[in-house]
This record gives sequence, structure tokens and C-alpha cells, in this order.
Amino acid sequence: MTAHPAILKHIVGHTAILTLNNPPANTWTADSLQALKHTVLELNQNKDVYALVITGQGDKFFSAGADLNLFADGDKQNAASMAKHFGEAFEALSAFRGVSIAAINGYAMGGGLEVALACDLRIAEAQAQMALPEASVGLLPCAGGTQNLTALVGEGWAKRMILCGERIDAAKAEKIGLVEEVVGQGHVLDAAVALAAKVAKQSPSSVSVCKTLIQAGRTMPRAQALPFEREMFVDLFDTEDQAEGVNAFLQKRTPNWKNC
Repeated sequence: MTAHPAILKHIVGHTAILTLNNPPANTWTADSLQALKHTVLELNQNKDVYALVITGQGDKFFSAGADLNLFADGDKQNAASMAKHFGEAFEALSAFRGVSIAAINGYAMGGGLEVALACDLRIAEAQAQMALPEASVGLLPCAGGTQNLTALVGEGWAKRMILCGERIDAAKAEKIGLVEEVVGQGHVLDAAVALAAKVAKQSPSSVSVCKTLIQAGRTMPRAQALPFEREMFVDLFDTEDQAEGVNAFLQKRTPNWKNC
């Protein structure tokens, strides 16, 4: 099923696979960013989808980010419009109610790395290269890069990549916590789909709330987050999944999740 020519959508079981399809480098446009946003919002309404995997078409690029030709004329209005599209698309991805996994199959540069940073998890192929090189062309990563990268790898490595323009390979990315797993070339989509399948064994209601709590920890004081955690635990007892999960365990059977 196709959401947009540049965003191919295919659903396998409880997992939606989104493929960036704008050759040769899977660069972002205003249209493809809006398509990503609308696709994620649509998936939020599909209770049969528990996870999404995003990858790049071809075997060289995950995504090279924005086409710099868009910014060559120095038009501030155009810059503001593109920044808005990037922000809305990647923030929608970050807020996806299920689990999002970036299957990084090649170069992930600029906005191409930022879309991966907006996901919950990242798996990279061994040959993948990652960078946020915006400052080398007089720009900055405006789609969450300065914030999400720092949250993942700490201030030191974020500054090396953003301020020094350092490009890293998959092995280094795994070492510093930018990706959680590295696999061989040609195997990242299978690995991501297998990880997504594990999500289907979890209560989707629980996963959604747990994700909200984990991400709230980035900004919420601990003294506020801990009571919030207990409040959300009690709220799960309003869901059908809570009773189904506990009773399935006690009855030694596989739970039949309702996502409600």
C-alpha cells in the first residue's frame, strides 16, 4: 500500500514498514515530510499496528537529509516553511503511540539522521555512516538533532558530531549509544522487523504509556515523574488489555490484545 510516492507503506502483521523512496539519496522535500506526518497520524488510528519500521530504498542511502538546493537562494520564508515541515513530521514520528525503529541501511546525514533520532530505536548496517554536517554549510540541525542526539549520546559526542562535523561509522555509533545494534549489510530490515515483532507480544496499551513515561523523563523532574508513573499504572486498570494480560498469564495462554 502506498501512502505517497516518496513514502512507501507496507503492513506486515502488526508492523508498518515505511520506506523512504526519493532516489538517488532519499532526500526530504516539503511533500514527503507532510506525507510522513500524515502517515504516522493515520497509523496512530490503526489499532492493529503496534510498531513501525522506517528504512531507505536502495542499498547506499538511508537518507541524505534535505536537498541543499532548497536553501541556495537564502530565502528566510522558505527556510521557515521547511523547518516547520521537518519539525511537524519528526515530532509526529516521535509521538507515535507504538514503537518506532529506524533500520539504517546506508548513509544517514543531516535530516536523514534526525528522522532516525526521532525513532525509539535504531539498528544500523555495518557499512552505514552517520553525521549532522549542517554547520559545515552554514546551517544547523533544526529537526530535533541538537536535542535528540544529546539525549542519546551525551553532550560531548553531540558536540563532536554537530560542532566539529565528525562523521561516525556504525561501530562507533553503537559504542556511544547512537544505535542499539549493528548487523551485516542487507540484514537491517529483517532485524528491525524481528524486533518489531517482539513489540506485538507486549500489551500495546502498556507500551504506549511506558513510552510516554520514558520520554517524559527527559524534561520532567524526577519528583514529578515518579508519582506520574504510579498514576499511569492505576490508569491501565481502565483498559481491556490489563485484565487480558494478567488473566492470560494466570491461565497459561497467549494474550489476545485489544489495544484499548
